[in-house]
Amino acid sequence: MKRIGLTGGIASGKSTASSILRELGAVIIDADAVAHELAEKGQPLYEAYVRHFGCGILRPDGSLDRRCLGQLVFTQAEEKAWLDQTSHPLIRAAMKKELAEAEAKGVKAVVLDIPLLFETGWQKKLDETWLIYVPEEVQLLRLQQRNGYPCAEAMSRIKAQMPIEEKRNLADRVIDNTGSREALQAKLKALWQDLMAENGQTDEKHEKGREHIC
Repeated sequence: MKRIGLTGGIASGKSTASSILRELGAVIIDADAVAHELAEKGQPLYEAYVRHFGCGILRPDGSLDRRCLGQLVFTQAEEKAWLDQTSHPLIRAAMKKELAEAEAKGVKAVVLDIPLLFETGWQKKLDETWLIYVPEEVQLLRLQQRNGYPCAEAMSRIKAQMPIEEKRNLADRVIDNTGSREALQAKLKALWQDLMAENGQTDEKHEKGREHIC
């Protein structure tokens, strides 16, 4: 089973790319979705967060206030380190379980949608990594427009991640997303078709190594 890691910086369009790949028939294992489930009321991450941060991170209905939690961890390095150390092992275990289930079903290729792919070392267990890329200034603008964050908060969230240019140097394939959704869709469709060809549908071989798709 081919294992593709999909990543990007915040507000780079990774979620859009994941959605497009799902439309193309890809099996997606989404780290954010896994983390969200684990942080639902009564689940392991929810319980760990409440024990550590207290009830101030909860909404009146008892659900997790994710904006409040984000403000805490993105402005305090020690709190972010605690959150990473607590959440990553649980998320990784859940994703490995989903991978095993997909392999047991005979799935030929799986896309693992992982925002912190390089930060957590997931690339060591994957066959190939795809980066959805936009420059940092585009990230900042899109994050402010999408979430309504003031400039300082948006920048703090960007700076909490590995710099996008560093990710660019680590990725096998760099997919530029400064254009339209249709342009991104065309690039991903070509990549996905090549991947399916590699998996035995034709005798075509795709050149390995880093590739920047303009």
